[in-house]
Amino acid sequence: MNTVPTHAHRRLIGVGVGPGDPTHVTLKAAEALRTADVVLVPATEASGDGPGRAELIVAEVAPAARLRRIPFTMADRSGVSERRKEAWLTSAAAAVEEFDGGAGVVAFATVGDPSVYSTFSYLAAHVVASRPGVEVEVVPGITAMQALAAESRTPLVEGQEVLALVPVTVGLDRVRELLRAADTVVAYKGGRTLPDLVRLLRDEGRDGVVGVNVSLAGQRLLQLDDLGDGERAPYFSTVLSAPRRTETGGAL
Repeated sequence: MNTVPTHAHRRLIGVGVGPGDPTHVTLKAAEALRTADVVLVPATEASGDGPGRAELIVAEVAPAARLRRIPFTMADRSGVSERRKEAWLTSAAAAVEEFDGGAGVVAFATVGDPSVYSTFSYLAAHVVASRPGVEVEVVPGITAMQALAAESRTPLVEGQEVLALVPVTVGLDRVRELLRAADTVVAYKGGRTLPDLVRLLRDEGRDGVVGVNVSLAGQRLLQLDDLGDGERAPYFSTVLSAPRRTETGGAL
């Protein structure tokens, strides 16, 4: 006999909470966080026993929300490792457990946007496979590249310019290809290899701005020339390299 509780409209919502500043959370995202039965928040090695960035944001915009930490590993930089698969399954199991316990709406808070290099899509796939009746929704959030563009007063693209977003973990050869193909290139996940990335940008005749903890109190915005030799940055740093614009409307 099936004893799993049923709910007319069980929903799993991926909620983008922006890069860090709680005031960057959209009205729709805040509403989703406040009305969910439970909000899952990732707990990584970096956060240890304390709250991670997503949890801190949620606590600010939805202080009455019931939070549940779920483990995620940031130790593996690429590929589908056993630790990554275990993290996806564990997080999916937490969502399923909440649904089976009677929750109608389970939200997963992710830094940035749920559709941009987020683990939410993996979590959602496992949940739907286990509970096919669950509806999945996505609430977009402000991305790090948008926040960095705003803070540095650097338009991402103008006119007919082409924008490329690349994780440095794909390798510098791929980054070089995109630097030659696109007008503006934004690089994620390059903090640990920042010296090599900066060297590549210079070799390609590119300038750029590096954003660390963008939108937070400890924000740092650095031009390439401001970086010391061999200087590294946290994993979640953003590098924005836009074309030199010498004429207003020149890209139209």
